[in-house]
Amino acid sequence: MITIKNLSKRFNNNLVLNKLNLQISAGQTCVIIGRSGCGKSVLLKSIIGLLKPDAGEVFVNDKDVAKLGERELNTLRFKVSMVFQGGALFDSMNVAENVGFSLSEHTAISDKELLGRVEESLVLVGLGGIGDLMPSELSGGMKKRVALARAICIRPEIILYDEPTTGIDPITADSINELIRSLHDKLKVTSVVVTHDMKSAYHIADKIAMMYQGKIISEGKPQEIQETKDPVVFQFINGLAKGPITEALGTSK
Repeated sequence: MITIKNLSKRFNNNLVLNKLNLQISAGQTCVIIGRSGCGKSVLLKSIIGLLKPDAGEVFVNDKDVAKLGERELNTLRFKVSMVFQGGALFDSMNVAENVGFSLSEHTAISDKELLGRVEESLVLVGLGGIGDLMPSELSGGMKKRVALARAICIRPEIILYDEPTTGIDPITADSINELIRSLHDKLKVTSVVVTHDMKSAYHIADKIAMMYQGKIISEGKPQEIQETKDPVVFQFINGLAKGPITEALGTSK
C-alpha cells in the first residue's frame, strides 16, 4: 500500500529524513515512534504529498506521489485522510460542516446524501447527534473524535494520524486508541500513526517502526519491539534518561 525508498528531506541545514526506507502493507496499522522533533510528522506530510522530498520516492498504491500532477494528487488525497495533531477544525463551522467539508467542496454529492454521510461518520466515532455544535463547545477528546469523523467521511483507503493522543487525559487517550482500532476493523483501512506514546503504540499497532536520526532503525510486531536488544530502541520505549540517545546529544550525566 505504501512504499518509501531512500526518502530524504532537509530544512536549511537540518537533515530531517536521511535515506529513510519503510513499507506498509494494505490493511496494516503501522505505528511510527521516535522522539519529538525526529521527523515523524514530516514523514506523514511526505506520504500525502504536502511536502516534496529532496531525494527518494514515496509510492502510494504504486504511484510516485512526488510526480503526480495537481489533479492526480487531489484524487490521491481522496483516498488518504490525515488527522492532524490538534484536530485542525474550522472554528467558524459547526461540527457537521467540519465533518462534511471535503465532500461538500470537492464532490457533487446531494445535501441529503451529505447529511447522511456526516451523521454516519459521527455515529462511528460515538458522537451521533452533535452536528449543530461549534468546536468551541467541544472538549479536547470530542475534538479529536470529530477530526476522526472528518477523516473517515470520505471513506479513505488510508488514514494518517499525527499524535492522536497528545494533549488529552489518559482515560480519553485510551478511548481514542480503542476508536482507532475499531475504525480499522470496521472500515478495513490501512493506518499510519505517529506517536511517542508507547502505551498507545502497543495497543493499536500491527507493526511498530522506530525513527532515529532520520532513518527507520528498527521495526517489528509490538512484542518484538518490547523484547528489543537494540540499546537506542530500549532507551526510548522504556523512557530512560540515560542511554545512547541522550549520550549522542551530550545530555547524559
